[in-house]
Amino acid sequence: MTKLQWLLHDWGDEESVKILKRCKDAIPSREKGGKVIIIEMAIEEKKKEDDKETMETQLCCDMMVLGLFHTGKERSVEEWKKLSLDAGFTHFNINPVLGLRSLIELYP
Repeated sequence: MTKLQWLLHDWGDEESVKILKRCKDAIPSREKGGKVIIIEMAIEEKKKEDDKETMETQLCCDMMVLGLFHTGKERSVEEWKKLSLDAGFTHFNINPVLGLRSLIELYP
């Protein structure tokens, strides 16, 4: 199992795919318990009136990451799914936990 926390938001999609491919190569098969765990923010694309503050905070964090790292960004659930597929993972699971953070599991 490989764990990444608050790392991939520093990188653009191309670099993130390279990092995830290396992680995939370093772990055993899914049958042998291999998986990558990522703890990052997953921006909700659907606006919820009752959760306006969360949406504003997520977008503010996205702007901050863009300003600090230029190619980095906070990603939506769909963007996380695309990254995982582009890196060669076959199964993707995401669960919101710990406030704005989500637990993202990728399986080979």
